[in-house]
Amino acid sequence: MCLCLFLVPMILMGGAAAVQKDIGREVAIPRHMQDGEEYKVSIPVLIDYGRTLFDAMWTSQEGAGRPLTKGTGAPLANPHEPLVFPRNFNRISGPDTNSCSGCHNKPYIGGGGDIAANVFVLGQRFDFATFNQTNLAGTQTTADEIGNLATLQTIANSRKTIGMSGSGFIEMLARQMTADLQVIRDATPAGSSSALASKGISFGAIHHNADGTWDTSRVVGISALSLKTTGAKDPPPLIIRPFHQAGNVVSLREFTNSAFNHHHGMQSEERFGIGVDADGDGFVNELTRADITAATIFQATMPVPGRKISSDPEIHEAIIMGEKRFRAIGCTSCHLETLPLDNRGWIYSEPGPYNPKGNIRAGEIPEINIDLTSDELPRPRLKVTNGVVYVPAYTDLKLHDITSGPGDPNREPLDMNQTPGTKAFFAGNGKFITRKLWGIANQHSFGHHGLYTTIREVVLAHAGEASAAATAFRASSKYDQDCIIEFLKSLQILPLSAKSLCIDENGADIQCPPGITP
Repeated sequence: MCLCLFLVPMILMGGAAAVQKDIGREVAIPRHMQDGEEYKVSIPVLIDYGRTLFDAMWTSQEGAGRPLTKGTGAPLANPHEPLVFPRNFNRISGPDTNSCSGCHNKPYIGGGGDIAANVFVLGQRFDFATFNQTNLAGTQTTADEIGNLATLQTIANSRKTIGMSGSGFIEMLARQMTADLQVIRDATPAGSSSALASKGISFGAIHHNADGTWDTSRVVGISALSLKTTGAKDPPPLIIRPFHQAGNVVSLREFTNSAFNHHHGMQSEERFGIGVDADGDGFVNELTRADITAATIFQATMPVPGRKISSDPEIHEAIIMGEKRFRAIGCTSCHLETLPLDNRGWIYSEPGPYNPKGNIRAGEIPEINIDLTSDELPRPRLKVTNGVVYVPAYTDLKLHDITSGPGDPNREPLDMNQTPGTKAFFAGNGKFITRKLWGIANQHSFGHHGLYTTIREVVLAHAGEASAAATAFRASSKYDQDCIIEFLKSLQILPLSAKSLCIDENGADIQCPPGITP
């Protein structure tokens, strides 16, 4: 990797002589990768540049901030109060940080974040969110919103920053599952119903009405956004959205385009236009198409999480027993131990096929293809076994209601998958994608809101669709409960020095013991 670290500044910054001419300039990226250059460098160089973008401390001298636009990308409701000093940062509605790594940094760049790094999802729909209702009225909120905007809990959903480790495998799983569901949908003739399933996971059933319209009332576990149609007879997209804890985001590219604008005020060409100063800060082309590709690929190729297995005999035995008990009490009915990637699904392609408008899709530009199992990428990596890569993420990528209903403090006050201002929006949300447990143990704090300091608290808080497993946990012996916690504590994002999917308590690579996944 040393060669790559040398090549990045030379290729992308024009060499030392070019940088020296910018005496006194304060920017994170002196020269951006230009469109087309992403195809002329090696994958390791592209990853290193993506990491540089992810860690960049953006400044106002290169377009950071968005004086005249919201975090949604829409114009300010009140352009007479632009987001310039002292309104250039806002913890609730953003911009709220200088860099991606400002929040994604545990245990290293690209990981999760402390509760201090929580993002206030949906706060970005306001110009400048405060607790002053008069101020909010000036941002053209609806009457319903004004009536509900009394506390932070009704302005936005406080969400924990989660790690991006192994996310390339997650996106490819979601793409394969989406393709499976769409094949079933397209094969369903008018007047009939079909069961929706992929990789052994049921998503309910879809009905194709005799008049050509579609009934999705029996579809389960899929975001409401993926059930909406543009016309009465248009089929619902049925896209699995594996990112955001409430299943809102389709791909790493969509996540990246949105986050750069929302959190930093850095606009991408593909979302906001080439040569367009969309936010009124005097800068155009703040992030090139090549930049977005590089930042996306950096995240997609991050090492996968693994297991930290103590060599102490008692703890070692407790981890193995805890994994067995985790299965026995029913936790793996949602937290599936592995999901299979077949048909060379481990070849990650960028851009992807299901990106929404404002994000480049497959076919619009040449693809970059990366073998996610290659040892040339940051390790550890998953490997192909008999034509399949088994991804031990402990999830089914399905939305479940794990709360006890209205009044449960674990419910979110706002449903981000509904139209803001509507009754459905203010009805709140209790449905979350089954948390990917790989890497969970060193991603403190816990829960979708980050309000739990221990894993045990999260387990005990499970309700709704997870009630049976939570009840079984409570009914277990103290030793069995403790073993389950030890098992969950072993699921960690490993140090960058790790080459194996299992390490011991000293960080040394070991062979994964029998009975341990992976």
